[in-house]
Amino acid sequence: MQKELFCTTSRIVFGPGTLNDIGTELRRLGATKVCIVTDPGVMSTGIIERLTTVLEAAELGVCLYDQVQADPPFELVDQTVEIVKEHGADAIVGIGGGSSLDMAKITGAMATNPGSVSEYFGIDLLPNPGLPTILIPTTAGTGSEVTPIVILSDNTEQLKKGVVSSHLYPACALLDPELTLGLPPKVTAATGMDALIHAIEAYTSKNATPMSDLLAKEAMRLIYANIRTAYANGENIEGRTNMLRGAMLAGMAFANAGVTAVHAFAYPIGAQFHIPHGIANTIMLVPVMQFNMLGNLDRFADIADFFGQPTEGLSQRAKAQVTVDALIELASDLQVPQHLSEYGVTHDHVPNLAENVLKVTRLLANNPRKLLLDDAISIYTAAV
Repeated sequence: MQKELFCTTSRIVFGPGTLNDIGTELRRLGATKVCIVTDPGVMSTGIIERLTTVLEAAELGVCLYDQVQADPPFELVDQTVEIVKEHGADAIVGIGGGSSLDMAKITGAMATNPGSVSEYFGIDLLPNPGLPTILIPTTAGTGSEVTPIVILSDNTEQLKKGVVSSHLYPACALLDPELTLGLPPKVTAATGMDALIHAIEAYTSKNATPMSDLLAKEAMRLIYANIRTAYANGENIEGRTNMLRGAMLAGMAFANAGVTAVHAFAYPIGAQFHIPHGIANTIMLVPVMQFNMLGNLDRFADIADFFGQPTEGLSQRAKAQVTVDALIELASDLQVPQHLSEYGVTHDHVPNLAENVLKVTRLLANNPRKLLLDDAISIYTAAV
């Protein structure tokens, strides 16, 4: 039997209205001046004004970086670290989607570690703990608030790269479903599919454990049962709460079991064509699952049951296909694109993309089926 290891964020505060607890949580950490890391989209919602009011009421100093981009290039980290040092911030608050949370985590880390972030792409290379960080997701998607992973873009190589270190776990994750109520349907769909895929890949990963399985199963159940409601009626607080909880559980699962080839295939197309991450994953999901199915047939079949699909009397292969068909229907209901051609990808791009996906060895190591160049070409071709 393989040795099992499970880690996650040490303190999680969950529930409607918990944004108001941020001052107390920062005081617990001994913070005196906070750098908020966020993006222009969140700035436009009024959430940052609410956050700043709470921080000032707690008599905490505040500085702000609000220019996080989607799929941020790693060079951006120098800007955020400069602001932290210039203002003497001793804690970081990341608020927004996955890119903002990732930027907050790596900002805190690089404020105390030497050199360029590019030196730390890989696993367990950060030597020092970072500044204490609190993460507040405004989407039910990446689960970044409970993972030790930061994903940044290397635009020169047209690849997304990861920094993985236990030093990247935040000191606290604060999850307030009320902050997701204004999320547009398209963003709800894309981020929700990303979270669902996290759970699917964690469950079918070669490194899955009984602990990660518990989390992945509940995440799949919650997300599949609530994503249509959250998409169609974004003000439904129960649906939003269940989605945020599901995304968090999926994050815990994949932080320990790892994601697999769906995310690996999404990285090159996200970096080169700037396809939003959740959409890139959704487009690649079915072709990759069709390929991976033989590598872990029982588990792909199990997922149909977690989705509540009728499977009585079916073979494991037929049940696994029910899983795939349910995901095709779900993506259609959510109006998430399912073809790369909608983003300008053609068959001429496939050979280069296939070569690049094989470089994503950190994720392909978890995949339930060994993948060769010809397989990668076939999978991308099916997705075009």
